[in-house]
Amino acid sequence: MSLIEVKVPQLSESIAEATLLTWHKKIGDAVNEGESLIDIETDKVVLELPAIKSGVLVKIIKADGEKVVSSEVIAQIDTDAVAQAAAVAPAAVASVATVPTAAAVSPAARKLAHAHDVDAANLQGSGRHGLVNKQDVLGAVQQPAAASQTSIAPVVVPTGDRPEQRVPMTRIRQRIAERLLQSQQNSAILTTFNEVNMQPVIELRNKYKDAFEKKHGVKLGFSSFFVKAAVLALQKFPIVNASVDGTDIIYHGFFDIGMSIGSERGLVVPILRDADQLSLADIEKRIADYAVRAKDGKLTMEELSGGTFSITNGGVFGSMLSTPIINPPQSAILGIHATKDRPVAENGQVVIRPMNYLALSYDHRIIDGREAVQFLGTIKEALEYPGRVLLDL
Repeated sequence: MSLIEVKVPQLSESIAEATLLTWHKKIGDAVNEGESLIDIETDKVVLELPAIKSGVLVKIIKADGEKVVSSEVIAQIDTDAVAQAAAVAPAAVASVATVPTAAAVSPAARKLAHAHDVDAANLQGSGRHGLVNKQDVLGAVQQPAAASQTSIAPVVVPTGDRPEQRVPMTRIRQRIAERLLQSQQNSAILTTFNEVNMQPVIELRNKYKDAFEKKHGVKLGFSSFFVKAAVLALQKFPIVNASVDGTDIIYHGFFDIGMSIGSERGLVVPILRDADQLSLADIEKRIADYAVRAKDGKLTMEELSGGTFSITNGGVFGSMLSTPIINPPQSAILGIHATKDRPVAENGQVVIRPMNYLALSYDHRIIDGREAVQFLGTIKEALEYPGRVLLDL
């Protein structure tokens, strides 16, 4: 017997511990190198832990739902064992620590389960040999009472006779709450507003969107224009791109823009690193990729760490106006909202224009109102005259 240890991957310095979600293998199962063994949830992302060698899973030390830390041993694999895992003698399996085994789950079902926060491992599989498939997960989503009672199961609050239901927060939700409170308690947050006429950007997009998609293989949205406008304003007002460290101000000579993405697991903010060096196509491709992987819980910790400035778009959910909360240790965040046709005064006449309200929340400890207002005015100007941004004027 040649045993290797299955260890929790090295977590980032800001993450103290993680939670084991679902074992995809049970004791005695054959595993192939690179095959996913278990999902691990941190306060930022859900990670898949692959097997580093082929063999047979002979020991599970940490069960579903247990807390773990970096490099902690959670299982053992016998690399000398034959691939016929079913041939492992019951006596041999009984000699090692065991935990309740999980059902086999198809990859498609596992992905769907993550999207709806369903513990697929405890569902009754209707596939061959009890395999849990997509239909089983959909059934659990539509009838949550049939799903297992886990901390991340879908919540349907019963009605009648004043019932209550207590459900623990997921680790990601706990971290979101912690950071929001930290931001409000440790920053002097103010918000300033402006409005922008989106017609020039809309006309530019409508004119070139087909050619853009044909050339770059991605749709031309509005997010890339907001990112470009934000970078221009950050270059003009470096204090908005800075952060506070004790009694020091750290000025960043790079522009890493966090893009807030709402997923069913919670809010995540992946980073567009060196956004000043990205084209519109580069930005759209990365945002599209982040959105898909955020839904599936596949973003990496590196992609969620850092950032010098953030953008949040409540407009995709219909928000008309909001006061976004700063993502520490950043000092400002831009909130964009739904674009709606509104009557506005233009050259002495009332006309209808597609207007968007912009909100800039900023840390008043280092950013004065003058800089904040002028910063937001620069973004407004860049969006109302997009040709200047694209031509670097």
